[in-house]
Amino acid sequence: MQRAHAALFRAADRRFRAVEGITASQLAVLFSLAGEDGVPISAIAGQLKMGKSSLTGLIDRMTILDLVRREKNDADARSQLVFIQPRGRRILDRSTRETRAINEALLAPFNADERALIAHFLDHIATNADGIVEDTEPEAETEPEGIS
Repeated sequence: MQRAHAALFRAADRRFRAVEGITASQLAVLFSLAGEDGVPISAIAGQLKMGKSSLTGLIDRMTILDLVRREKNDADARSQLVFIQPRGRRILDRSTRETRAINEALLAPFNADERALIAHFLDHIATNADGIVEDTEPEAETEPEGIS
């Protein structure tokens, strides 16, 4: 799974850099803001499972590219809210269509029953990833027979 994830992320990153001039990570932030615009960095970090300090640097670069803007959070002076800028919205709209096409291409070899199983599997991972990883015990290493 790690190999498939890494290959897909690298390919998407190359594609979105070439077509839109942004990284896959920057696009993930735009997708996050598409669901709810004007949220604190900590909320985006939680949704994307990223460290807040890593995301702050990413938001800084996105601000320079005029993809997003920051505003003071009147409800909490310690945080700033992040909003999509018009340029970011245009890229998001184009990228949403392209992402749907990529997803369709990924699923093209599979029939409806297989697609349903894949959707169930991916939903299971998205919903339960933290618990699965935390509850997993590594198998104890055993020495081959005859070696002591």
